[in-house]
Amino acid sequence: MITHFDHVTIGVRDVAAATRFFELLGFEHERTVTISGETFSRYMVTPGLVAEHVTLVLRGAEPRLEVQLLRFTSPDPTIDPNIASLCKTGFNHVCVATDDLDAELARLRAAGVETRSEVLDFRGCKLVFLRGPEGVCVELSERSRAG
Repeated sequence: MITHFDHVTIGVRDVAAATRFFELLGFEHERTVTISGETFSRYMVTPGLVAEHVTLVLRGAEPRLEVQLLRFTSPDPTIDPNIASLCKTGFNHVCVATDDLDAELARLRAAGVETRSEVLDFRGCKLVFLRGPEGVCVELSERSRAG
């Protein structure tokens, strides 16, 4: 039986910029390790894998929620030319919840975070897309208390 969503992993070239972005969303750095060797190469189906693996944890979340950042040093990572497109198959976006979307959005914009959309009211939720690290789309969601 599945119990909850555990983590999302994002391949990045600029770990510092990606970390800053997710820290603005309330994630805190927990650890950084290097993953390499035959075990990881087999598991990730990537021969010669060497990568910096950064774990960020959402402060106060129960159950635990992580964003994991991977910066590949070997082999050279493939750059997804369509990463920012929401009209494709495969990974689309990740969404995090807030209890006050307007205040959160004002704070994030003041810190330089760009939005990809206007705020949308949809089925009891206020939603907005943000420009995340490496072009990954991150959504903010505020569910109505009545819903």
